[in-house]
Amino acid sequence: MGKEIEHKYLVISEDYKTYSSESHHIIQGYISRDVERTVRVRIYDEKGFITIKGKNEGDTRLEFEYEIPVQEAKELLNLCIGNRIEKKRWIVNYGGHCWEIDEFANRDFPTVAEIELPHSTYNYPLPSFIGEEVTGNPKFYNSNL
Repeated sequence: MGKEIEHKYLVISEDYKTYSSESHHIIQGYISRDVERTVRVRIYDEKGFITIKGKNEGDTRLEFEYEIPVQEAKELLNLCIGNRIEKKRWIVNYGGHCWEIDEFANRDFPTVAEIELPHSTYNYPLPSFIGEEVTGNPKFYNSNL
């Protein structure tokens, strides 16, 4: 069983760009946006993925992700409901932890930072670009953007 424990924050400055070690281009869409389960199709640079996520229980949820041929991901994107999301993901290693900062092509969406954790009560340092925590707030789920 795959579990994801993730904390999400709003980003308050572009300082993350100076700390970043790499960036990636992502296009994604949702086959299902049901609150009990989401099914996401993603093209991450030149690779395709399909991801199934369960309902959030605080900062934890089931997550199963599989690489698929990029051509199949492109075709599956045509089956998705709602708008596609396009974003640039910046990778920042800070305090021994990997942060993923998503900057959306649609500037109406806020820039958010996520960190995956080994358990919910794990302590970690916050970089200077981190603002309000929005973990568990459906307003900031990618599937709701």
